[in-house]
Amino acid sequence: MASIAVFDSSAVLAVLKNERGVAVVYPLLRGGQIGTVNLAEVHELLLRYGMPPGAAWMQILGLGLEICPFTPEQARMAAELTATTRPYGLSLGDRACLALAIDRKATVYTADRAWKELGLGVEVEVIR
Repeated sequence: MASIAVFDSSAVLAVLKNERGVAVVYPLLRGGQIGTVNLAEVHELLLRYGMPPGAAWMQILGLGLEICPFTPEQARMAAELTATTRPYGLSLGDRACLALAIDRKATVYTADRAWKELGLGVEVEVIR
């Protein structure tokens, strides 16, 4: 059975903005997952790029990703990842994505190469 794909905001934005890495992410969207923290981050960025709120939201939902709530256990993990990830400059959104991937025993997809250096026991695929 194939591993679950969890997407960081950068991977979803690659698809929505047709950026480099879209060829890696697009075939994995069906059955892929995004956490609610990253969902908010993607929506915020689309709004910042000038997209109307309704259109931005519909584009995100149109990808068909499973939307996963940020659980108390993932919140604990994300907080505890701070010490390990601080040297790499990871945000709360980044740590929330990693916590989801760890929780689901999934492969995480991101454009951030530094994630490969973390050694957290989760498979990281860099999309570009």
